[in-house]
Amino acid sequence: MIPIHENLNGRVAVITGGSGVLCSRMAEELARHGMKLAILNRTAEKGQQVVDSISQAGGTAMAIAADVLDKASLVAAREQILAAYGRVDMLINGAGGNHPDAITAAETYEEEADGKSFFDLEESGFSQVFSSNFTGTFLASQVFGRALLQAEAPVIINVSSMSAYSPMTKVPAYSAAKASINNFTMWMAVHFAEAGLRVNAIAPGFFLTQQNRNLLLNEDGSYTARSNKIITATPMKRFGQPEDLLGTLLWLADESYSGFVTGITVPVDGGFMAYSGV
Repeated sequence: MIPIHENLNGRVAVITGGSGVLCSRMAEELARHGMKLAILNRTAEKGQQVVDSISQAGGTAMAIAADVLDKASLVAAREQILAAYGRVDMLINGAGGNHPDAITAAETYEEEADGKSFFDLEESGFSQVFSSNFTGTFLASQVFGRALLQAEAPVIINVSSMSAYSPMTKVPAYSAAKASINNFTMWMAVHFAEAGLRVNAIAPGFFLTQQNRNLLLNEDGSYTARSNKIITATPMKRFGQPEDLLGTLLWLADESYSGFVTGITVPVDGGFMAYSGV
């Protein structure tokens, strides 16, 4: 078990998309270190499940319904958090995801292929993916940024992806949106460096989540062809577990460990990005 980071005790973390597989585990870990959590989701019910888990373990958390693409709902959430906790020390921009209208059926272009080709992709789906990943990160950072600047050691942690470095086939919108997260992380880090706000990102490798389970596992639980390609390209020969992210999360969160670190995106990928394939 990871040793307790005493610096984090009593601080407040806001997590957008906080009910997701990865972000919910991050929330539970931060609560274990004494942080108070605000779990933001479009529906409060999903966030409440995470809050219940944290509360049962003796932590403090609240669930708030907020849409990262609705600035007014984010402002309302911020005011609710400040009224309850009096401060905001950390923002994790975890909201995002993909959309069926922005995914091609085949990995490469085939003129007679069945299913959706690049030329069939819907602009609305493409825009939705970019908005939920990038614009949502921008709006949440903007809304909570002023409160963060009042904190002693404020931190923003964005969630990137392996596809930001090398775009994955079939998901052009998601890959482009995550690449924008890396760039925006660097921009914000520079912009707020002298004000004391550190901004970094975590780029998970391939983790099994509810979002990608159908792509990576067959109905019988065996790996799909796409999964086998991923595992072949991952030197550690496995998918990531949510726990694999926690050490990096705490390192970036605690200024006594990473106080001179800002503007980076940390791959947590089992060696995927380092491997050339030969």
